[in-house]
Amino acid sequence: MPLKLNNTENTMNSGIQLEPRVVAVLGALIADSAALGLHWLYDPARIAQIETTKGLVFLPPDAHDYAATKGYFAHGSKTAGDSSGYGELCLLMLRHLVQHGQFDRVAYQTEYRSHFGPGGAYIGYVDSPTRLTLQTLLPLKPEEFPENSGADDDQFAALATLPAVVAAHAGPQDALKTEIERIVRITNNNDTAVAAAQYAGCVLFKVLNGKSIIQALTAALPHADEKLKPLVEEAMQSSTLDSAAIAKRFGSACHVLEGLPIIVHIAQHAPDYRTAIEENIRIGGDSCGRAIMLGAIMAAHTSQCSSSNSIPLEWMARLRNLSHVANSLVRL
Repeated sequence: MPLKLNNTENTMNSGIQLEPRVVAVLGALIADSAALGLHWLYDPARIAQIETTKGLVFLPPDAHDYAATKGYFAHGSKTAGDSSGYGELCLLMLRHLVQHGQFDRVAYQTEYRSHFGPGGAYIGYVDSPTRLTLQTLLPLKPEEFPENSGADDDQFAALATLPAVVAAHAGPQDALKTEIERIVRITNNNDTAVAAAQYAGCVLFKVLNGKSIIQALTAALPHADEKLKPLVEEAMQSSTLDSAAIAKRFGSACHVLEGLPIIVHIAQHAPDYRTAIEENIRIGGDSCGRAIMLGAIMAAHTSQCSSSNSIPLEWMARLRNLSHVANSLVRL
């Protein structure tokens, strides 16, 4: 995928201009990492206090920030710039698609088990979909892996691989939806999770094909199911960016029916990538879960509206595994 340096003659301004599909994956991973330090802190007032003293993005996880308030401190083993489990899923899928050239279910399940299972490279919090998926895969030989190895769970692991999947997809939208269902049911064998992933994946697909965010959010609505569609339509009725109100209305926990309306609201109103990601963190709750698709959609859209990269360069530099990500992206 092409990368070029954008220099404006006779000025000191320069930027790195990346192909939108590259920016989508980078935008997802950087947004996830930016949110890690305050992930699963369910107290917007506490987050506001922390922002005034420490800042908001790429904070080192600190148990003191979670003391005597609503939240769950899950990332004591991680440092600033690391990825959450969602980011690890996205990167695992990226590496898989680069290595195999296309999605290979059994190979991916084998790599998933090796990465997240005992003795694997992943060190960190294991959520319910990951734990239950591993319980299914660990005792089996690869040839025995079921197609639908995932938990009956509608949490955000269902959306975590989508930036890499959509960025690598070269076919029509219907084929993308079929592939998304196959991939989601590996970790989330749940109809709500599948429908949410298909809707979010179609939004990103349309943005990457030149649609505005509003056009993409609207055009993808037929791919949302009867539970998700009215929630997205309600979120789209808001006239201004009010993340606190929308989070209070829908909730900020890990379930896709809570988080996707928030993603839609922020993506619809935020003027740029930085604003979107910061607003997502300020809400609290499962900010990393929302960050993956919000970051991908915002980065892909704003990169096509500007002559330079939409992701702040200093944020890119703070992603600890940036070199590994870049090496995979150039081979995608």
